[in-house]
Amino acid sequence: MVEIKEVELKKDKSIFGQISEYNHEKVVFCHDQETGLKAIIGIHNTVLGPALGGTRMWSYASDAEALEDVLRLSRGMTYKAAISGLNLGGGKAVIIGDAKKDKNEALLRRFGRFVKNLNGAYITAEDVGMTTKDMEYIRMETEHVSGLPESMGGSGDPSPVTAYGTYMGMKAAAKKAYGSDSLEGKKISVQGVGHVGGYLVELLAKENAEIFITDIYEDRLREISTKYGAKTVTMDEIYDLDVDIYSPCALGGTINNDTINRLKCQVIAGCANNQLRDETVHGPALIERGIVYAPDFLINAGGLINVYSELQGYNRESAYAQTERIYGYTLDIFELAEKEGIYTQLAATKMAEQRIQSIGKVKSTF
Repeated sequence: MVEIKEVELKKDKSIFGQISEYNHEKVVFCHDQETGLKAIIGIHNTVLGPALGGTRMWSYASDAEALEDVLRLSRGMTYKAAISGLNLGGGKAVIIGDAKKDKNEALLRRFGRFVKNLNGAYITAEDVGMTTKDMEYIRMETEHVSGLPESMGGSGDPSPVTAYGTYMGMKAAAKKAYGSDSLEGKKISVQGVGHVGGYLVELLAKENAEIFITDIYEDRLREISTKYGAKTVTMDEIYDLDVDIYSPCALGGTINNDTINRLKCQVIAGCANNQLRDETVHGPALIERGIVYAPDFLINAGGLINVYSELQGYNRESAYAQTERIYGYTLDIFELAEKEGIYTQLAATKMAEQRIQSIGKVKSTF
């Protein structure tokens, strides 16, 4: 067993230090006294096009934690769009607060005004803690919204497409690890069964996988367990299960110094963003442990593909067809990583950055 030692990360934790670390173009802090809005919008890179990425509402432990999250998420969106062949940049927003208690029409519409003031540099959509109804409220104040309800000409909830892309990536990872992409009989643990995780469990159940699930919300856990016959485990127990595939589908950073030596799987493939707490430490560690890791920003790109197609005139069949290509892209990443002797997240990042650089040169030519 590979031992992962605690690493002291010497990073500049000042605001501009963090922004510089991730090389963002723009970070906007949004505050409104009357509605109680506290939000941060991160625009990472717009070389390929406007920054598109969802708005997340979450009760962060601190403002610094919220900033770290939006910076990592928006950077991931840049790579997600680039590696998927989309003409989009990367952006993300977080609203600090409890989505079940603090969210209301006035707060969302006020946030929409901040998005409007960016003049199209950032296009928002649904993410954790948000719904298509919330997008309707934001749309009242700005046209720069995607993921609208189908009744308004939008694509609706992107979660099923995100789950489908994750499923495609998982099957590709299974093919790499086991020689077959069939998930029948495979033991799969799914951490988080919210919108996307729930749809993923449905796909896995249809393929007759043996499914283990956990979630912070007990009512949701019971609902998914009853509906699909999945076995429930505690939040901490999920890391110790003897399974074939671990699928992180909640918040990021679950592959870390504490958990990595506890995992008994051969494949990690989930829809959560930023699954590796420290890419440079935990990416190589997974190779040493013989675990096939499907890069998160690649296999969870289905939702972005879906809302991007909405901007061009939504076609569901086209969105699913493009999302299905994630299977082939994932196999390509495995091949590149093996060829260059690097971890898969780095291989995916390099491929995304190469596209950004090449298109950037095209745009700079007159």
